[in-house]
Amino acid sequence: MDQKERSALTSWITQAGLAGLSEAAMLTEFCERVSALGVPLARANIVIDTLHPVYRGRAFTWKQQTRHTALTEYGREDKLRWECSPFYVLELYEEPLLRRRVNAETAKEFPILADLLRDGMTDYLAIANRFAAAGVIGNMDCIYSSWATDAPGGFADAHIDDLTRLVPLVALTMKAASLTRIAGTLVETYLGRDAGRKVLQGRIERGVAERIQTVLWFSDLRNYARVSDTAAPEQIIPLLNEYADVILSAIHQFGGDVLKLIGDGTLAIFPVGERANASRAALDAAAQARRALAVLNHRRAAEGLPITEMYLGLHVGEVFYGNIGSRERLDFTVVGPAVNEVSRIANMCRSLDQPMLVSAPFASALGERSGSLVSVGRYALRGVAKPQELFTLDQQAE
Repeated sequence: MDQKERSALTSWITQAGLAGLSEAAMLTEFCERVSALGVPLARANIVIDTLHPVYRGRAFTWKQQTRHTALTEYGREDKLRWECSPFYVLELYEEPLLRRRVNAETAKEFPILADLLRDGMTDYLAIANRFAAAGVIGNMDCIYSSWATDAPGGFADAHIDDLTRLVPLVALTMKAASLTRIAGTLVETYLGRDAGRKVLQGRIERGVAERIQTVLWFSDLRNYARVSDTAAPEQIIPLLNEYADVILSAIHQFGGDVLKLIGDGTLAIFPVGERANASRAALDAAAQARRALAVLNHRRAAEGLPITEMYLGLHVGEVFYGNIGSRERLDFTVVGPAVNEVSRIANMCRSLDQPMLVSAPFASALGERSGSLVSVGRYALRGVAKPQELFTLDQQAE
């Protein structure tokens, strides 16, 4: 690769990064372009740690045979595999690169080299591109890459020189793409999917909120205070996580958006496009949550772990949806009398010994499906001016 070709490729990498090309698309196109310029690539792999509640990082693997980049997400349980890799040697000794000819002897050193030998590879290069301390995000402090060829003579020195010159720029564009994805994951994880998207779109001005009609969901766990007082301390967080996973998954499955987790409580909305559809979606989510909770409780009981149930209040009303808080700390959430009402409705589940209660506006919005509800009477709710008629599921209609 001559200087003109390398300069053109450098310009393309820069433009691809500015255009926001995804990690997989970036690696695929880079490998295709490098191969066309004479570097005999047969396989490439880029590994990036991330900030994610489940995964530790992502690995992108391109193969010349398929001309495709595959994505693998890895977890914290993959530690042993990591410690058997060439990348771990680069991390341990803070080396910038490691090169091995692929043969029967070197195949004994790392499992990946044994795999590459079986696939007909002849040469392997691993590169570490490290970030300065100010550029570290969570565990993402470095981008590791590996490059392999099946050419009979392996890589020429000129090929190694081309890769070591170009890969740092590729790593920079991959980092930019990863940071964009991380930002999306973090705001959606901590703020909710819709609120997270709005924040990323720039709607972060304090006091700016829109007036919306929405279906409101407020749930908490039955006898949670008693469970938390009697269960071993190390059981409390797993308990909350397992029940939250079931309830939040049901909400998301039917198009709801979780805005807050308040201890054992969950505040969510089902944005109203058409009131009947949103109300039915919330009712379907409640049914799915109950089914999943039954499965969870069966397993936990068999393991001798504490179990609980869900109390749920559903309501339809107008709220303000947007940024509320101080200059230093904002929350993207909903406020208004309807939010207070739905929490009071959920609290009434204890007094009336009902797993779910819904308001009259919610029952009315259900249309035909309101026949599955039965009135439990009118009640004065704390902080609500007028008594409210409440409904629950008609057990005979289920």
